[in-house]
Amino acid sequence: MPQIAGDRRKLVFVALVAVLAVVGIYLTMGPSPDDSPDDTRESGVSGDDRPVAAPTPRPPLATASNAPFDIYSYLPMSKEELAATADVARRFVAAYGTFRFDEEQDAYADRLKNFTTTELGSYLARGVAAPGMIEQNVAEQRISESTATVKSIRQVDQNSVIFVVTANRRVTVRNVPSQSSEDFAVTLVPVGGDWRVHDVQPATDGQEGDPASVPEGVR
Repeated sequence: MPQIAGDRRKLVFVALVAVLAVVGIYLTMGPSPDDSPDDTRESGVSGDDRPVAAPTPRPPLATASNAPFDIYSYLPMSKEELAATADVARRFVAAYGTFRFDEEQDAYADRLKNFTTTELGSYLARGVAAPGMIEQNVAEQRISESTATVKSIRQVDQNSVIFVVTANRRVTVRNVPSQSSEDFAVTLVPVGGDWRVHDVQPATDGQEGDPASVPEGVR
């Protein structure tokens, strides 16, 4: 299966971490207790009779900045585009886990191709058409129904977006139902004016989505 790998940290997250670090330093800065004037030095009073100087109040941290923080200004896509891309990932995973033993052989593959790159769609179609897979599903009278939810964003850059998507499946084998749940790392890449699923792997496989490994034909 096509797989995207690489361990380079993306500039968008480096910038985001740097901004958050600057904000954190700014919020924690304030006048030190040692910076307040010591009125007792000029009063000439010493010992127990020396008056206690009132501490200089610090301004509330909430007033450090009233400007709104827009995280999307640090991402290479708008909020609306990111939401639309996440919806493609969610619908693909739901379709990926939904099939019947008695449906037309190509119907399942065709549904997946609505969401995938040409390369991944062809790979999945070959897997569906494998004789062993077909015979097993028919023998078990397997019916699988799936829903999906986006769990997290693993990576965002100009050439790829990786979501971790949870698939909740209800599988019936010989009329005996069972429930299962699995997380998938779903990589999407821009193709024309759309975002298409380029790779799907179990989330535990550590897919990182290095855009350098994305085939030139799907960019």
